[in-house]
Amino acid sequence: MTALLGFCAFMTFAYMPYDFFWKPVDHDQEVWLGFMLTGWAAKATEPLHWAIYGAGTYGFWKMRPWLHPWAALYTASVAIGMLVWAVTAPHGPGVVVGLAALAPFAALAYALWRARDRFRPRAGPASG
Repeated sequence: MTALLGFCAFMTFAYMPYDFFWKPVDHDQEVWLGFMLTGWAAKATEPLHWAIYGAGTYGFWKMRPWLHPWAALYTASVAIGMLVWAVTAPHGPGVVVGLAALAPFAALAYALWRARDRFRPRAGPASG
């Protein structure tokens, strides 16, 4: 989960600001469930990705209980997207590569789903 926190923080504070503010629209690409959006459609959906990574950063940092189902479900959507892209993209690598790409993300989604008990706020200083 520390690696996921690091990834979410990088995306929130480094990559997404670059992607949104500096990357030219004609180079923009966003992938949702394996389907690639380009140009203005990609630029329009970037804030949603940015919000997802921001929520992930905060949720993993504080181990918020609400992150439990959403981190697993988003990771599962990435796994599905890997397979969909491999099969549907022009000149895509095909089903075998898609399944190979799906496997680690599916395993991660499963691990996140099983980690429900880890998603609870850290205890603060004792009051008294």
